[in-house]
Amino acid sequence: MAASYKKLFKMLIDREMKSKELAEKAGISPATLAKMKKDGATISSDVLVKICTALDCTINDIVDIIPEKK
Repeated sequence: MAASYKKLFKMLIDREMKSKELAEKAGISPATLAKMKKDGATISSDVLVKICTALDCTINDIVDIIPEKK
């Protein structure tokens, strides 16, 4: 299975927030957010928790799990 973070980037658009602002607020690297723009990127749960805390949301609000194609 792979993860998609499209929900996260849609949320940032809806909140009129730039990735750089989120990185600063969450205490993560802008490079991590750039990596998340690629579906299937492996991101640690610690980073996801920091993002959710900064955005006051749950992991379900920012991540979709994509089943593997057979």
